[in-house]
Amino acid sequence: MKKILGILILLIVVCVVTAVSNENFVSAYNMQNVIRLTSLFGIISIGVAFVIISGGIDLSIGSVICLVGSLLPYLIVEKQYSIASALLLSGAISIAIGLIHGLLITKLKLQPFIVTLCGLLIYRGIARGITEDQTQGFGTGYTGLRYLATGKVEIPFWEGFKLPVPFLIMLGLAIVAAFFLNKTIFGRYLKAIGNNEAAARYSGIKTDRVVIMSYVICSFLAGVGGVLFALDINSVQPEGIGNFYELYAIAAAVLGGCSIRGGEGTILGVVIGAALMRVLRNSITMLGIPSQLEFAIIGAVILVGVITDELVKRYAQKRRAVLQARQTSG
Repeated sequence: MKKILGILILLIVVCVVTAVSNENFVSAYNMQNVIRLTSLFGIISIGVAFVIISGGIDLSIGSVICLVGSLLPYLIVEKQYSIASALLLSGAISIAIGLIHGLLITKLKLQPFIVTLCGLLIYRGIARGITEDQTQGFGTGYTGLRYLATGKVEIPFWEGFKLPVPFLIMLGLAIVAAFFLNKTIFGRYLKAIGNNEAAARYSGIKTDRVVIMSYVICSFLAGVGGVLFALDINSVQPEGIGNFYELYAIAAAVLGGCSIRGGEGTILGVVIGAALMRVLRNSITMLGIPSQLEFAIIGAVILVGVITDELVKRYAQKRRAVLQARQTSG
């Protein structure tokens, strides 16, 4: 809870500083854009949070977004698939990718870093090969489908501001994810595996199933993100879409309180972390900071998050040791 409070305060501070420096930051147009992009990145961040809490990592998220985001318009526009069948195929591909990752990591005992790094290369290569590196899009049609990413909902008594539809999608997914993580046996098992996988296995938990499920959830939500990103930009370039998105997702999860060692994390924290990442990027533009420094700033933020996580853990361990010593001596 303290981690969430800290990141929330940091988000508020960044918003206030940016708003004071540039009044356009709080304009309805800018707020709608920030909320829409926060929602898109929030969805993929929620997915990777499950993997991180289990003690793993997924570096293939950006390439899964590329593959699904490129295939959706390719199937619908070029191959004349129905919208329903294209969406179902996109979902099936995403789930299959997560399943393959999970099986390779749990059954062949391959390192998650290696498996997903290979996936990062493979999926983007497949997307570029299938589409022949041609830009994919929906043209001026499919407005009903694109409403999922570009639609806005009126808010009563708030004239001029409309709530982006992706925010409602992220909100629904976040509620479901929080329920699974906090109110189900799966969530408790996931955290137990992240804390100590060997101990969880000896206590009777089928650790392989839980780990596989975490990778399936991660890839599926990356696929959902791929669909929404494709619908949002309507001009998908297989070479570029999704590049480094895994870094944004991992950074948001870590900033939101997910321990990089596993065992800890909340969905609310992840959403706040995603918001901070997007606000930081927006602030770079609003404050006139050269965009070339964007990755440097994001990298520094990730590093600070990891260092803070390590220091907090060490402090907590030292405090527990002191309390146990007092109880023993008492």
